[in-house]
Amino acid sequence: MPIARVDVIAGKSAGYKQALLDGIHDALVHALKIPKDDRNQVLTEHAAGDFERRAGQSDKFTIIEITMFKGRSLDAKRALYQRIVENLKKKPGIEGNDILIVLHEPPLENWGIHGGKAACDVDIGFKIDV
Repeated sequence: MPIARVDVIAGKSAGYKQALLDGIHDALVHALKIPKDDRNQVLTEHAAGDFERRAGQSDKFTIIEITMFKGRSLDAKRALYQRIVENLKKKPGIEGNDILIVLHEPPLENWGIHGGKAACDVDIGFKIDV
């Protein structure tokens, strides 16, 4: 049940944005072992003047914030970072230095799911400790 929030500079094509979301989702499925149909993603576009970045980063600079259940191993997180970068380099063509990934891991009791239940009280249907 990760939530991916993606920030980019405005002006990208629909195909570019879909490839971006698909690449992130593929990485979540493979690295974190979430179900393939568990897609919770939001892409926000910003005017170039409202999106500051370091010198040397291109207009493809992308910030990816993923909020996910706490409990994944460091190896799973490393695999996630690597797979996202590999996927996004292939399609839509973003270089690794233009990708910033941040993970947020609130504890299960801080998630209200399945009709208002705390996630710690629900069988979520997949393993978290990968």
